[in-house]
Amino acid sequence: MLLAAGIGVRGPVRTAEGRIVAARCYGALATLDPTGVVLVRPGANLTLATLFRSWGEPLSSTQLAAFSAARGQHVRAFIDGRPRRGNPRTIAITNRAEIVLELGPHVPPHHGYTFPPKPAP
Repeated sequence: MLLAAGIGVRGPVRTAEGRIVAARCYGALATLDPTGVVLVRPGANLTLATLFRSWGEPLSSTQLAAFSAARGQHVRAFIDGRPRRGNPRTIAITNRAEIVLELGPHVPPHHGYTFPPKPAP
């Protein structure tokens, strides 16, 4: 499951090729396409709880959006390919961190995501 485009964005929006290219307003975090990349306003201290609340989807140690854990299972989190224990809601969204949440059978996280180049200052 990837994140939806348009989290943290207020319309009207203009799209091109499935990507939001303009909107009336952008929040402290936003998704512009369904790749799972979250843009975060510099200086904002945000967590996955903030992201899922903005999306309108639940997140807990046993709930991942519309998916619930089977008895005895929990949402597993990986940051940059390394397991992270604890409540996934508390995971900080940091610059270029690759965060993977998993529920159900284990699927090894991919080796990495190639982020677009940083814009020139």
